[in-house]
Amino acid sequence: MAYITGNRTATATFGQRLTELREAVAQSYGNWRVYRRTLNELNQLSNRELADLGMNASMIKRIALEAAYGDNV
Repeated sequence: MAYITGNRTATATFGQRLTELREAVAQSYGNWRVYRRTLNELNQLSNRELADLGMNASMIKRIALEAAYGDNV
């Protein structure tokens, strides 16, 4: 037997959904730009400079992802 555990009704208009989509795309693009900027800046540092910051080259991608998307990555 099947059960319905949730019910959604379409309360948002097309314009509202389009606005939400635009905001989601803008947020995603902003996160991507933070990721790329962080990645580029860290890649320009020498191994010595990274060590001074308590990092090494293998950590750069993970640090950039965390900077852009948080700890949920």
